[in-house]
Amino acid sequence: MSRLSRANIKGRDSIFTGGASELYRAEPCPPSLQECVLLMEDCCEEAYEAEALLYAGSQDLPRISKVIQIERHFVLLREDTVNRYKAQLTDEVEPAINELIELSEQGLKSLQKKEALLKTRVDTVRSMRPTAPGAPAAQKLEARRLQQLTRQREALENEIQALEAELGS
Repeated sequence: MSRLSRANIKGRDSIFTGGASELYRAEPCPPSLQECVLLMEDCCEEAYEAEALLYAGSQDLPRISKVIQIERHFVLLREDTVNRYKAQLTDEVEPAINELIELSEQGLKSLQKKEALLKTRVDTVRSMRPTAPGAPAAQKLEARRLQQLTRQREALENEIQALEAELGS
């Protein structure tokens, strides 16, 4: 690694001639600035080495891409044998995939039902809120009754879902 500026950091002269350069010529370059220059040179050298390594690793890309484009690599097997194994594999995997699709569709339907139930629950809770802090006792009684009926309805819906699950399996 060559560092060209290390040899003459302290001996650099200003490119400007005249008055202002005479004032600063006596002061040496600060050590932090010297470190900064040295670190910048190291970074530049590392970047150059990385670029060279990347170029060396990727200059063979056209040949490799032609090799990858070849579609058939049957050295020991004939094509009909490969097609037969492919069909057998499809026959083994396809039912499991179809079953998983059906299960996911059922799960989606149950999640949609739960979403609808939660939306109705939110609507009932919003409608049960008293409009004024001193709401009459009749409104509070009505709200409790509505809440009990909602709970009963949810319990019945859960029982229906359980029965449907028993019949489905």
